[in-house]
Amino acid sequence: MNALKLTATGLTLLLSIALVTAARASDHLDSPATVANPQADVSDVYAWISSDGRQLNLAMTVLGHGLSDRVDYALHIDSGKVFGHTTASTSIECHFAAANAVKCKLGNADSASGDASELTGLEGRNHRFRVYAGLRDDPFYNNIKGLVSAYTAAGKAINSGAALDAAGCAHFDEATATEIRNQMTHTDAGPAQNFLFNWTVSAIVVSVDLDAVTQGGKLLAVWGTSSSGGKTLDHMGRPFVANTLLGVAPFSTDDASGLRRQQFNEMLPKTSAPFVADLEKSLAFEDSLDGQCGNQLLAEPTESPARYRRLAEVFVDDRLWVNSASRVCTQFFAVELANVSGEKAMSSDCGGRAPTYDTSNVWRSLLIAGKTAGVSDGLREDEHSPSATVFPFLAPPDPHGVDH
Repeated sequence: MNALKLTATGLTLLLSIALVTAARASDHLDSPATVANPQADVSDVYAWISSDGRQLNLAMTVLGHGLSDRVDYALHIDSGKVFGHTTASTSIECHFAAANAVKCKLGNADSASGDASELTGLEGRNHRFRVYAGLRDDPFYNNIKGLVSAYTAAGKAINSGAALDAAGCAHFDEATATEIRNQMTHTDAGPAQNFLFNWTVSAIVVSVDLDAVTQGGKLLAVWGTSSSGGKTLDHMGRPFVANTLLGVAPFSTDDASGLRRQQFNEMLPKTSAPFVADLEKSLAFEDSLDGQCGNQLLAEPTESPARYRRLAEVFVDDRLWVNSASRVCTQFFAVELANVSGEKAMSSDCGGRAPTYDTSNVWRSLLIAGKTAGVSDGLREDEHSPSATVFPFLAPPDPHGVDH
């Protein structure tokens, strides 16, 4: 009982700190290495199929205003025939000698060198891919302050005696669950606000021929990295994994959590299995937020310590899965839902993450209620509409853009 009390107290303290330092939320400044170098901080990764079914569209945003000549940036596309197992890999690697001087290689198939800042992008010599690099508006939107306030309300309830079951899920009464929902959909007791309003980032955007990246099969697993001197500084596939599901608490800013996230960032997806236990604990906390334990996606029906293992194993493989056999792209997590939870309706969706998806609300709905909708932070779109069809897809930076 004392151990649970200590954990709850620590959770409340860390969430209070996180509320003050919410600028480090989303997947930004989540480890010591990226705090030291924002130009190495991979903020978001997007991957989806073009409407004509011929190209894989990719975008990777970086926190720093400018891409560094000391950092190598890469988008990795693993391919296979079976979900969870890939047999081939192709990388698009870019190095910036100067702001408007980039060299990108598509494996051994193509390369492009020059100024990639024009809206039409820079085409590869063999015409297999096109790349754009420059400042854009990141379409990610999130009521982070409301979310952290909801987490804080949950932490306080645990600290006040809400019971944790054998799986680590807190049993909140209806009043607490209502308070959590209320905090999540508001900002400072008012209408929900996008903490990342007018958020300007550096972006690397690529459109690549599908037959150049599908050697192993039609199922693609996409992730981005920044590295220096051969050492990975940051990696990202899905949103929210590193900063929300790793650490003592969501968005926690203590040194131990930061180091744990850095360890995760430095690993490849195929070597990240040691983090399953970390994810299980955080998934239990997320499952509790609607006052009902066990209704999270893939949660086991019994209150065993292994209740959240299946979903933790899905998340620890931090890659965006894309079904390149489909040109219909409407649903974040569609490939996972089709393959691990048997939702046949999702098998015809390309999945991945298009910039037009309501990704943050889908994510929290799956983790809190086991559905693709129904749990919201009160926001539905970014201030600047992106495109899933017109290159370079991401909206231009606002003249008053914010550097987070």
